[in-house]
Amino acid sequence: MPVKINLDTCIGCGACVGVCPVEALSLNADGKSTVNEELCIDCGACVGTCPVEAISM
Repeated sequence: MPVKINLDTCIGCGACVGVCPVEALSLNADGKSTVNEELCIDCGACVGTCPVEAISM
């Protein structure tokens, strides 16, 4: 199951985008993180990187 992003908490810093090894994360038009579920490999690299804990598995 792909990671979950809490869009109410996300500050759009892009930290998660930079650490994703398969480029499954990006910033959407609103400047919030979004995950491409087809690419996500559930590695969890983004979870520990988020400074506001907006990402969970």
